[in-house]
Parts: sequence; C-alpha cells; structure tokens
Amino acid sequence: MQIWQYIITLCNVKIDCTTNMTQKAIILLSGGLDSATTLAIAKEQKFQMVTLSFDYGQRHRIELDRAREISKLLGALEHKVVNIDLRQFGGSALTDSMDVPVHRSDSEMSGEIPITYVPARNTIFLSYALALAEVRQAHDIFIGVTAVDYSGYPDCRPEYIIAYEKMANLATKAGVEGEKRLKIHTPLIDLTKARIIQKGLQLGVDYGLTHSCYNPDDKGTACGVCDSCRLRLKGFKEAGVNDPVEYRQV
Repeated sequence: MQIWQYIITLCNVKIDCTTNMTQKAIILLSGGLDSATTLAIAKEQKFQMVTLSFDYGQRHRIELDRAREISKLLGALEHKVVNIDLRQFGGSALTDSMDVPVHRSDSEMSGEIPITYVPARNTIFLSYALALAEVRQAHDIFIGVTAVDYSGYPDCRPEYIIAYEKMANLATKAGVEGEKRLKIHTPLIDLTKARIIQKGLQLGVDYGLTHSCYNPDDKGTACGVCDSCRLRLKGFKEAGVNDPVEYRQV
C-alpha cells in the first residue's frame, strides 16, 4: 500500500467512527423503562439527542417528571414536552374513566388488544417527532417499541414501523429533497424485557428513575399489579436483578 493510500484509509476510519457526533436524533421519551434504555442506546451510538415527551392526559403523568430527569442525566441537548389532550377522544383506560386491568395472567395479557391501548398513540407521537426532526435537520428517530414481551399494541410491531418509515420519506420535504433518508430506529424491537434491562444496566441506566405503572397513586407509587408493572417485574426477575422502584403491592 502506498503511503498516500494508508493516510486516506486512516482518515476514512476516523470519519466513520465520529460520524454520529454531529448527527442529531429525536428520541421519544416517556420516562419508562423501555424509552430510557432507548435513549441510552442512542447516546452509546454518539448521536446528539433531542428528547420528546407528551402530556396527553394520561393518568400516569408522573412519567413526565421522570422523563425530564432521565433526559438531563443522559445528556440530551434539548427536552421538549408537547401537550395533546387525548382525553377528548377517550377510548383507553389511560385517558378515560374506565378501570385499568390488574392481576392478569400472561395468557390474558397476550390475548386481545387491551383497553390500555391508546388509539393511534404511536402514530401521533411519531408524527410530532417527524415534524421536529425536519425542523432540527435530524435524519434519525428512536422509539422504544418491542414486539417480544408483547403488550398487544398494534403500533409496536415491526411491520408498522416499516410502513411508517416508508410514509415518512414520502410525506416530508426532507424525505423528498434530502440526500439522506429518514430512519426510525427500534433497538428494542426483538428484545425481551429481561434483555432490555440487562442492556440498560450495561449502559448505566438508573431504572430507579423510570416509571412504568399505568395506575400509580397520588404520590406516584406504582401499583405492582397492572399489565405494565407485571411485565416490568417479570423482566427484572428474569434478568436476575431487583427492581429499584417502590410498589404498593406485588
């Protein structure tokens, strides 16, 4: 190899290793276990992170406080909270007066779509993330959906993400005129809850800051018996570590 070829090779390696240092990514951050891990993964990949959360009328609004803390701790450039009152539509135990299901078995949770499903929530959230990505000139969006420990939500499936990414590149100025296509990253899509937790711990995620419960009390204490709590507790048990958050009952 000629010396000039060797120098070019070294330069290319350096450029490849630092590419993401100047690339912004929009991270959907709920304040829960999955989204916190997703944020840590984006950080590991050297993206400049802009976090996006939503106050949509959810009964577990404490997750917004946790999202702010997690965003700051993991070094996001900016954290935005968008207000959308989905209580106007209802149709979910998270935004309506219906009771949150509790004490359900694994088979019950993996059955029909549960009433904690918020109609079109991920489609709405991704649309806001897409708009913010265009304004911030970001080509990457991260969302912490998983299709393994399946909650029954149709907007957490790989085929949904593939379809949305295709639409996003057809429906935006950046997608039509830009030199680089928009990418929706789903780093947890094939991971069990236990593997997500193990990955997050490797990256230094403080799960004591996260909130997953659908039905917390006025102090924000997790119930321990809703679907989300049960899936979380199962994940920690299978990962062989203790869940650091407090529960009213287990």
